[in-house]
Amino acid sequence: MPTDDWTGLTLYHRAVRDMRGKALLPLNRLQAAFPDVYAREVAKYQGREALLTEPVARLGCQWPDVLFFSPVHPGPLLDAVRATGRAVPPVRFWTLPAGALDPTRACVRLVRPWPGGVKPEPDPADELPFTAAHLQQVASPPLETLSRLGQLPPEAPLILWLDVPHVLYRGEVPLGELQEIYA
Repeated sequence: MPTDDWTGLTLYHRAVRDMRGKALLPLNRLQAAFPDVYAREVAKYQGREALLTEPVARLGCQWPDVLFFSPVHPGPLLDAVRATGRAVPPVRFWTLPAGALDPTRACVRLVRPWPGGVKPEPDPADELPFTAAHLQQVASPPLETLSRLGQLPPEAPLILWLDVPHVLYRGEVPLGELQEIYA
């Protein structure tokens, strides 16, 4: 597949509740635009505050300066959880054609295993250029992820993309570019 052929490549983002404004914004941009939404979203990093200063070397910024997308459709991930008997109602997501992003402002970030539950140090080698070829390579759910979700205890938090490569985007995405789906 040529690196510029984005046909059929889609990105996924969990739909935001209480959406405000006309664009999806990175966390640091939310702080000025919607401080109350920022406070709610930054609270998710309690106990993981180091992520808020983690560099994204390829994009010359930090973790809260980017939007996060998944190249993997959430359906198979949620189906793995539902197969355990856990009741998971349909979940709302947004889709975005991958070709809608400016490739110079995006990268594919590979995810390393967390030995003993400890997040490894970031490695700039895990940040690949945002190309259709790289995206195609990471668009299927990793077998390890499906296995993890299939063994998830009922009381465990439902973190779908913990061990799935991400697409990081340094910018905003107009809401008109997003389509809603349920999985």
